[in-house]
Amino acid sequence: MSRNQVDHFLRLLKKSPSAAVFNPWWEVDAQNDIGSNAPAIRRKQLSLYLRERLGNARLAIIGEALGYRGGHFSGIPMTSERALLGKQPDIIAALCERRYLRGKGNHGGHRPPLQILSGFKPRRTSKSSICPDGFSEPTATIVWGALLKIGVVPDEFVLWNAFPWHSFDPRRGLLSNRMPNKSEQISGRPVLKAFLELFASEQIVALGKIAAAQLEELGFDAHCIRHPASGGAKLFRRQIVKIVLIRAANYDCGGSLFLISGVKMSIGTGRNVVVLRSLEISRMVCRKRNCSAIGSLLIIAAACTIFSAA
Repeated sequence: MSRNQVDHFLRLLKKSPSAAVFNPWWEVDAQNDIGSNAPAIRRKQLSLYLRERLGNARLAIIGEALGYRGGHFSGIPMTSERALLGKQPDIIAALCERRYLRGKGNHGGHRPPLQILSGFKPRRTSKSSICPDGFSEPTATIVWGALLKIGVVPDEFVLWNAFPWHSFDPRRGLLSNRMPNKSEQISGRPVLKAFLELFASEQIVALGKIAAAQLEELGFDAHCIRHPASGGAKLFRRQIVKIVLIRAANYDCGGSLFLISGVKMSIGTGRNVVVLRSLEISRMVCRKRNCSAIGSLLIIAAACTIFSAA
């Protein structure tokens, strides 16, 4: 995606529905934004986010709609302002752990932590008086945490929403969320189609039935898994692990076939600990004998360890 293509895509976002819908890239939240430059900050952060993932993202995850604790202020879908600012310890810790999976080279014995946005210092757009550390969205924390913990680095997945703007409850104000109505969902389809044409990912994952329905209407095949909100975090983690393991195996072996069965999960004795166990590779056919195949096995082996739930 060239800079011109990104700019064109951002212009598609300008035409948002009227009524109780907030457009974070082109509108000012007069009550909660730091100033009139907030939309420009959010556009820049989204633009950088998209450009970094072009040609790298092999997994596209599609949610329902932008949330007030996520993209409303960060400008990036399913990404919290707090995480961007480096004030979310669990996400920062996961980014530090994943640094050793990215590339080679001499870093003097130390690799810098991975970042959500590389080579750029993100800025907040919400007033610090409202939320000192920046807003934090539970769905964003769960999604980022789960993917990082199983070895997916930030630019290998891209996040978006079926309805790209923030639909809010007019009775409660801009710091609220509501499900987009039918006409709003339809209005978001052209943007969703354009997004998936730009990011022709190997795997598309729909979080919940609303996102899955929009993808089906557009003719895109997608895995429909549990949305992590409202008690769905545990099942979401189980389902996304299976999808990522199969995707990684297929990609790294240059078209090889992995038939993975017997994946079981159970809760350990510690708080919020999930154990992946009894992972049986029942058949593996490798067309290329190279180190990338070994990399796939290492990813699978890593997933058989214990990780703390986000």
